[in-house]
Amino acid sequence: MFSSGQFVGSLDFLCKETAFRADYDIFERQKLEKMQGKCIIVMGVSGCGKSTIAKAIVGRTGAVFLEGDDFHSKENIAKMHSGHPLNDQDRAGWLAAIHDKILELTGAGKEVIVSCSALKKSYRDRLRDPRYPILFIYLKGSFSLIHSWMVARKGHFMPAKLLKSQFDTLEEPDATEKDIVTIHLQPNLKKEIHQVFDRLRGRRYI
Repeated sequence: MFSSGQFVGSLDFLCKETAFRADYDIFERQKLEKMQGKCIIVMGVSGCGKSTIAKAIVGRTGAVFLEGDDFHSKENIAKMHSGHPLNDQDRAGWLAAIHDKILELTGAGKEVIVSCSALKKSYRDRLRDPRYPILFIYLKGSFSLIHSWMVARKGHFMPAKLLKSQFDTLEEPDATEKDIVTIHLQPNLKKEIHQVFDRLRGRRYI
């Protein structure tokens, strides 16, 4: 049988142990949150300047840059190069690969900047994950402006004739997608880069 003194001592020990475990759990959660890196995805149709904007953010932040095109399979690249647009099935593995790489890097505490078209809401949902903070930057521009840029660029596998299919597939973000900021494109991307930095500062991403 416990004496009253032993009982009080045991109860006091249990209370202290419980408090210690609670403090430790809070510490571990805070440490995990601190380790989790942020992810910024620069999105929009092909040729809208995603890589240019993404690399500008990387230059300012020192984050890891992921070029979305690098995650396409050889079959996807060949299909686009031959003038055929990708469908949902074609893009499924591509989106999964990008998501997994983001998770790997942010889980190691690294900040990540991704250039990825993310044309449909379902595609953006595939890239979202509660395990890392994410922000999309949607580069919105007219068909004529972006087409002029695509015609001028050299060495890319995506032909300019596929731009219409990109606009046809595009589901523009609406008010329900709170993790997206929209940048309206003009012929001079320098102004857009400054706008991007202002919006990122407003979201405390830089």
